[in-house]
Amino acid sequence: MNPIPELSINEAKERLDAGETLFVDIRDADSYQEAHIPGAIHVTNDNVFDFLDSTDKASPIVVYCYKGNSSLGGTAFFLEQGFQDVQSMSGGFDMWRLNYEYDSGNGA
Repeated sequence: MNPIPELSINEAKERLDAGETLFVDIRDADSYQEAHIPGAIHVTNDNVFDFLDSTDKASPIVVYCYKGNSSLGGTAFFLEQGFQDVQSMSGGFDMWRLNYEYDSGNGA
């Protein structure tokens, strides 16, 4: 079994700045509404099949959660669904929040 691909928050920030990677937030709705990585898509059990159907499987994706644990499972799931370039963000949004800007619920 291959290890789940991961990248650091610094590598994720480089990808965000390049604008060529889709960020997927798998945290709960309240947490996403409170704050998230700019441009991140909130994927839940309620919309995951729509996401799978509407997203190019070749699109590079970074999956993140709170601390980088659940995103490992999310990354494995997307890889199993045929996505080709998916990585889990180590440290999750908690680590991101300590180091970088983010979108808050008030649009800031």
